[in-house]
Amino acid sequence: MTMNSSSPFALNRRAFLGRYAGCLGTLALAELLCERPTHSAEPSPSRVLPAKAKAVICLFQHGGPSQMDLFDAKPELAKRHGEAYPGELEVHFNNQQGKLLASPFRFSPRGQSGIELSELLPHTAQIADDLTLVRSMTTESVDHEAALRLIHSGKIQAGRPTWGSWITYALGAESRDLPSYVVLSDPGGLPVDGVRNWSSGWLPAVCQGTPFRSGSSPVLNLATPPGVTPAARSEQLRFLTELNRSHLSRHPDRSELAARIANFETAARMQTAVPEVLDLSGETEATRRLYGLDRPKTKEYAARCLLARRLVERGVRFVQVFLSGQPWDTHSKNAESLKGLCARTDQPSAALVADLKQRGLLDSTIVLWTGEFGRLPISQGADGRDHNRHAFSLWLAGGGFKAGYAHGQTDPFGYAAVDQVVTVHDLHATLLHALGLDHVRLTYPHEGRNDSLTDVEVSHARIVPELLV
Repeated sequence: MTMNSSSPFALNRRAFLGRYAGCLGTLALAELLCERPTHSAEPSPSRVLPAKAKAVICLFQHGGPSQMDLFDAKPELAKRHGEAYPGELEVHFNNQQGKLLASPFRFSPRGQSGIELSELLPHTAQIADDLTLVRSMTTESVDHEAALRLIHSGKIQAGRPTWGSWITYALGAESRDLPSYVVLSDPGGLPVDGVRNWSSGWLPAVCQGTPFRSGSSPVLNLATPPGVTPAARSEQLRFLTELNRSHLSRHPDRSELAARIANFETAARMQTAVPEVLDLSGETEATRRLYGLDRPKTKEYAARCLLARRLVERGVRFVQVFLSGQPWDTHSKNAESLKGLCARTDQPSAALVADLKQRGLLDSTIVLWTGEFGRLPISQGADGRDHNRHAFSLWLAGGGFKAGYAHGQTDPFGYAAVDQVVTVHDLHATLLHALGLDHVRLTYPHEGRNDSLTDVEVSHARIVPELLV
């Protein structure tokens, strides 16, 4: 059916959706998709060449993993266990400040690089020669929400775009059938600060993360409603396309409308693509064992790490894997909690790097393992550790980062970074550079100025060349 001004179907989209919404529930998915319109022939001014990486997988560890128990061995801390800290400390809970608390875990050199790692990380130890371990990270806040916003969006204020959204905005989508930015959420619930962890802020809404959930309905409103036959569905979508194209012809200057229509079409393609990518049954037994899908403790996290690889294989630009709540926030029972968390995450995290490498994907994919801050070298209560913004550790692999390299140092107790310090803004600038993006030129107009992820005039962010090949 062809529409014209006299056609009974020549009604505006708002009226149409109000009248026929009952048949088109799946179209709400389009609001969640993360795909920019096709890039113009001219390169973006934020692009620099050559780019080492084209995709990112971020394994985010909410709560603040303890650096001196996992990545940063401190013999002096062990030697002076139980003594008073010889200086001043910034503590979050002043009434619970204790004595120096040594790590109960052994450290030893791993791989040919000799990077020292905790006994809690036997699988990460096997990929030590693929890692860039940064021991000298610092951040700006000991408050979870503020520190989370900083590491995700560049500032502690709420409402800003996350770095995944900036990457999606700058590089666009590589796959026509899947979102560019996918969030693999924990079936146990949202992480602390919820959906702000993957918000697009004031960037175009299509750049926000699309959550994939566990269970039979991984993406809300994706499945065809019960009782709608394939033929009827096809006719609905054909009719909607005709309606949208007619509306666009009357508003040719509305670029966001063209993007919305493109996203409707992507949503339809996702009805086939998403079930296929989520189906792990075709993976070999060797791959399933590698990730720990055969073990109850690792099975759930392993499935999401494996899914992250499958998404990147199919052209997804940015994947984040989150944990429910903030499990690394070890204010009490620090050692016991770390044992359980590492038993859950160590094998799948290391397997992801090994699997990407054996498939030839690691060179073009950045894997980042990090939390929002670190822990203190003193005890909180009997056996906990309080928040610490002055030092934390993280690791990266692939995507142009230097393999088998440990960067920076902290003081003898692991409280503060003292050599080759890397700020969160430096990390963002370096990650963007590895993706072929200039963090100074990647901007977007907001509130009368060109804002950016690093906001370099305020943050003084710099690329850290020592981290890169």
